[in-house]
This record gives sequence, structure tokens and C-alpha cells, in this order.
Amino acid sequence: MSSPTKGAFKGTSPGGPGKSGAFKPRKLKPTQFRYFYERGDFPIQLEHDTKGNKIAWKVDIDKLDYHYYLPLFFDGLCEKQHPYDFFARAGIEDMLTHGKKKVLPVIPQLILPIKNALNTRDPTIVCTTLKILQKLVHSGPRVGEALVPYYRQIMPVLNIFKQQNFNSGDGIDYGQQKRQNVGDLIVETLEAFEKTGGPDAFINIKYMIPTYESCLLN
Repeated sequence: MSSPTKGAFKGTSPGGPGKSGAFKPRKLKPTQFRYFYERGDFPIQLEHDTKGNKIAWKVDIDKLDYHYYLPLFFDGLCEKQHPYDFFARAGIEDMLTHGKKKVLPVIPQLILPIKNALNTRDPTIVCTTLKILQKLVHSGPRVGEALVPYYRQIMPVLNIFKQQNFNSGDGIDYGQQKRQNVGDLIVETLEAFEKTGGPDAFINIKYMIPTYESCLLN
């Protein structure tokens, strides 16, 4: 019987299976954030100072309707074009910093935009989203615990990328040392989930990402 020839099965060769495309970035679609920004619906503008660009709010952040604005800004995590990417990410950071008790009730509305951003498979967007997730779980009491039921929606892409130690090349720095290594950021994020997610966090992380080792038990 003759040996199998190249192309005998789609995506395979005598040397083994072909690339699955799991790491291939998906095509980015226009975001609701961009639409509302271009329509002038956000009370924000770009401000320049000696440290560079920053976001200037036309209203008191504490008085914002978080149920309306925070999910829209999270939708902007899928943006890579200036100024949309800058406004979305800087706006999220400002709202998480000032939100206090306003963030927790909005968690269910944030899951879809978080999932969409991670599912782009774009290293720049994935890295930015991971940093935002770390800020999110530390933004207020019980926020980390509120995310636990949604791990199954958030973590499949993290499981795919966990062993990938490559840099995103993102030149944007939000006041922290540039951390662009996807694999390292995923471990940092999972550890933040475990530390803030309560007693059920580890077992749920382990279920979704079997290679994860506890940062609290060891």
C-alpha cells in the first residue's frame, strides 16, 4: 500500500497536521464605540500636557451612567486606530479608578465586549484587554468574584495563548512599564483572578486552563 501523499487530507501532510489558524488574528469590525465617538455622544476630548496626551472629561466621572458608558468603552477595546484606541482604554481606566461601587453591577454587560476583544486573537488587543482585566478585578469589592461565573466565556482564548511568549509590539504605555508579552500577561491575569475571585476561583480557572498552577496554594 502506498504511503499517503501530501494533501491526502485537507490541512495535513506526511509531516503532520497543518496550522489550525488558532493564533491568526480575526478581521476587525467597526465598533459601537467608534460610531458613538464620531457622533459626538461621549463627554470627552483630547488634552495635551507635558506628559503627552490625556483624556479630558467634560463632566464629573462620578456622575456618569456606568451602565451606559462603561460597556461602550469596553467595546472600544477592539480598536487599534488613533484616537479611538486611546480614548477607549484611557476612558476605561478613568472609570475603573473612580467607579467605586458603580462597577460591580455592570459586570454582566462587560462580558460580551471582553470576549469580543479576546476573540480578535490580535496580540496588541489581547495584551491591552488583559491589562484592563487586571485593573477591573481590583477596581472594587467583589468584582473579582462576580467574574467567576463568566470564566467559561473569557478563558478559551487565554488557554490558546498561554504558552505563547511573544510581544504584541504595542507602543502604547499607560503609565506602567511596557508589558507586552502575551504569555506572561495571561499568567499575571489568572493570578489576579485567583487572588480576587474568592474560594471558587482556582477550581474554575483550573477547569478551563488545566496547566494553571495556583499562586496561593503553592
